[in-house]
Amino acid sequence: MARIKPFKGVRPPKELVEQVASRPYDVLNSEEARNEAAGNEKSLYHIIKPEIDFAPGTDEHDPKVYQKAIENFKKFQEKGWLQQDPTERYYVYAQTMNGRTQYGLVVGANVDDYLNGVIKKHELTRRDKEEDRMKHVRINDANIEPVFFSYPDNKEIDQIVAETTSHPAEYDFIAPDGFGHHFWIIDNPETIDRITRLFAQIPYLYIADGHHRTAAAALVGAEKAKANPNHNGDEEYNFFLAVCFPASQLNIIDYNRVVKDLNGLTDEQFLEKISEHFFIEKKGSEIYKPAALHNFALYLNHNWYSLTAKPGTYKENDPIGVLDVTISSDLILRDILGITDLRSDKRIDFVGGIRGLGELQKRVDSGEMRVALALYPVSMKQLMDIADTGNIMPPKTTWFEPKLRSGLVIHKLS
Repeated sequence: MARIKPFKGVRPPKELVEQVASRPYDVLNSEEARNEAAGNEKSLYHIIKPEIDFAPGTDEHDPKVYQKAIENFKKFQEKGWLQQDPTERYYVYAQTMNGRTQYGLVVGANVDDYLNGVIKKHELTRRDKEEDRMKHVRINDANIEPVFFSYPDNKEIDQIVAETTSHPAEYDFIAPDGFGHHFWIIDNPETIDRITRLFAQIPYLYIADGHHRTAAAALVGAEKAKANPNHNGDEEYNFFLAVCFPASQLNIIDYNRVVKDLNGLTDEQFLEKISEHFFIEKKGSEIYKPAALHNFALYLNHNWYSLTAKPGTYKENDPIGVLDVTISSDLILRDILGITDLRSDKRIDFVGGIRGLGELQKRVDSGEMRVALALYPVSMKQLMDIADTGNIMPPKTTWFEPKLRSGLVIHKLS
């Protein structure tokens, strides 16, 4: 069962939140962060991407860059741009995209729950990326950015959230990307206790987005526990910053592929090989979007095609084998195009569906890429089924939008 706790959040005053809040560290590069933070000394990028305070080209893993993160975090608190709440609280964080709002509870998630599998993952992590975030957590002694969790729907939690959000929000703004962000405080002791007890009845939490941040936060917490001879399990470092959304509210969008060449094949040979396992229908120059599971959109030489996997080409009862990302990875990328490692092959790139299928067409028409493949999005049920069976999704399977805004609240480890 899931163990959570309230915490004394560190967050910006209401009038500064739009200046402080930023996109997550891993959705933009250093130059983009430098441009977004230009003229704004209060931007959280100075803490989560502190290389922007150095000359362009500075290695973001340079020790002086990590040191700058410490200095900037301290400065933000000294200047009052970030202030710690006086009592332990939960928070509600809601996001609005395209007229649709999803409501999450901001909690301290438990380190042991991650290590013991109560917090379930569906992706592999890379040690180098874990270590980068571990350093950031260690040096700041804080979880600066939240992770994105999901949980099975619970009517009583929904009622608490609905009651909380019926009152004016502490923060309420539209970010430059057009997404709305809304934030409430839960400081009533009885409500806090009820939320804690309700989560103690929930068997599992699921990582939706932020596998590396989750691993880093948990591993640093475990390090601190091992180093403390008086460790009792209730210390603040045993918990990390998470926003938990009910599964029914989340929407996974497509995560698509573009490839630089046809592995020596002509267009005709490529399509002929695809036809062995897929029904092909030429759609012409107008963008075609996959209509259902096991239906794909292919863009090649100024034409869109509908591909539908033939019966028997995938394993209906295999939670991994039935995924469209597995079908396309095995039957097209691996068997035809010779791409066997999605994580390292330089011939392939991945495009989040938030950019639209026009982005795929643009990258092929420019000559940068030779062919594009669009997939029907994975469902939350598929994600949870895979996590429940202890399986791991193939790389680059899920894309969640909107992303959590960083800087609305921070969790200190001591």
